[in-house]
Amino acid sequence: MNVSNISHITQFRVRYADTDKMGVVYNGNYLSFFETGRTELMRNFGLPYVEVENAGYLLPLIDSYVKYLNPAKYDDILQIKATLEMESPAKIKFIYNIFTSTSTIAEGFTRHTFVDSNTMKPVRPPKIFTDIINAEQA
Repeated sequence: MNVSNISHITQFRVRYADTDKMGVVYNGNYLSFFETGRTELMRNFGLPYVEVENAGYLLPLIDSYVKYLNPAKYDDILQIKATLEMESPAKIKFIYNIFTSTSTIAEGFTRHTFVDSNTMKPVRPPKIFTDIINAEQA
């Protein structure tokens, strides 16, 4: 299942609470921005994360990476582009690009695996996920 063409852009305005003493977005907040992009991507293609949980699955984070390129500051309007990629039958990867109208701010990825919420053991992507992905690519 090749799903690297499924992407979505979410707009986000930097809040004062997102910045540090230097007046730029605190580095740890980028993973939160990634989460915003990821959840909005899933919602956009018809699978809000709550539906994954309600079906008995979780998507824990197993790996992440952020490359910081330019500072974002209070009140900047950021675009968070999230793209879904199947890495293997059991792992999915979300690739992120955070940018403004003039520059790329950060890029990176997160890797996840589906687990059964009762056993916490890895499982293949559930049918609710694969059905929506297949419909999205049709």
